[in-house]
Amino acid sequence: MPKVLVANRGEIAVRIIRTLKEKNMKSVAIYSVDDKDSLHVALADEAYCIGPASSSESYLNIERILSAAKISQADAIHPGYGFLAENETFVQRCEEEGFKFIGPSGKLIGLMGNKAKARDTVGKNGLPIIPGSEGPIRDANEGLIIAKEIGYPVVVKAVSGGGGKGMRLIESEKEFKRLFHEARKEAMSSFNDSRVYLERFITDARHIEVQILGDGKGQAVHLFERDCSIQNHNQKIIEEAPAVILDDSTRTYITELTAKVMANLHYESAGTVEYLYVEKEKAFYFMEMNTRIQVEHTISEMITGIDIVEQQLEVAFNGRLTVNQSDIHMNGVAIEVRINAENPRNNFMPSPGKVELLHLSQGHHVRIDTHLYHGFTISPHYDAMIAKIITYGHNRSAAISKMRRVLSETVIGPVETNLDFQAYIMDHPKYQANDLNIHFLKNNHIIEGGD
Repeated sequence: MPKVLVANRGEIAVRIIRTLKEKNMKSVAIYSVDDKDSLHVALADEAYCIGPASSSESYLNIERILSAAKISQADAIHPGYGFLAENETFVQRCEEEGFKFIGPSGKLIGLMGNKAKARDTVGKNGLPIIPGSEGPIRDANEGLIIAKEIGYPVVVKAVSGGGGKGMRLIESEKEFKRLFHEARKEAMSSFNDSRVYLERFITDARHIEVQILGDGKGQAVHLFERDCSIQNHNQKIIEEAPAVILDDSTRTYITELTAKVMANLHYESAGTVEYLYVEKEKAFYFMEMNTRIQVEHTISEMITGIDIVEQQLEVAFNGRLTVNQSDIHMNGVAIEVRINAENPRNNFMPSPGKVELLHLSQGHHVRIDTHLYHGFTISPHYDAMIAKIITYGHNRSAAISKMRRVLSETVIGPVETNLDFQAYIMDHPKYQANDLNIHFLKNNHIIEGGD
């Protein structure tokens, strides 16, 4: 019976452990001192403390994670998302120590995790890319020349970026050098890598992404696409599947092209290719690839009925997917909202603390992924996301109506959350009319400022 160590925490660790149980596989949890009472620890077959609360001393500490894998005699390691999920060195160390890494190869992670290399690679393989620099920019003077060629506004991005870090929107030549240096400084502090590249800024676009599964041998399938345009300072907060704005021919074009390119690259396991989509041009522009399972994988599962973690395990242990493209059908619409322990009225400041009031709504076609329970203490040391609420309907309107009902019934307290904030967006006439883009919150004065 295979044994899998889950190198993560919170709701994604719980979600992975549940599929392991359903597949009759043994699960191993790791946890920091701060997480000793976390739900994933209680659910796993075995659990090992790997260090103090600081992520650098626990969930980001490669050698301590590998020590837990050795002690538990695990066969494989599932990284979840975040932490070390896209760390090339971690993959290499797993392979050196004889553990199967449940994800793509370290080489492919290194290639696609470097945004400049990924852009070059997919462009050569036929995916549409945004006009910009060819690779990292040496200095601000070179950047000024490129910006003049492609035209303002431009966006400077960290090569090793994610979550909006190391990114600046530059609207004119006079502010270029200041913002360029700000981006490099933030990139260095966030990723220990100051390299940046430049792209033309697409002003009116949606964030559309395609879910991919590959067997690493030249077969890849898609699970259609998601619309992740509702974002708060470059962080997704609401996702939908499919992107109902797309007509059938446009959907077929981008999903099939994406799967073809990933098959050519011999992509293995789950991954997501992200695009900006300009509706008036029906044009897609590649942004980046995430070489891991994503937070919003749930809605792709809801509209296809396919367990993405199960497919990752099939590829890892049996070297194959159990589905072909002809087996995958899209039905209905699913919406996910991210519930964060934060105070929207105070600039979304984190709100850690003990959960003393908890009621999670239920109902037909409702899914809630969370690690919360009554009495659980939300730590200040980790990401503020504490739950994901997913609703499904036969169309977008039905999925929204169900989400409004579920949000109205859900209680989490006394910690502050964004439940009411998410409910406000669900009630917004322009959201309900699907009149939105990546600047929806700012353009409708739901938040001020932002990138």
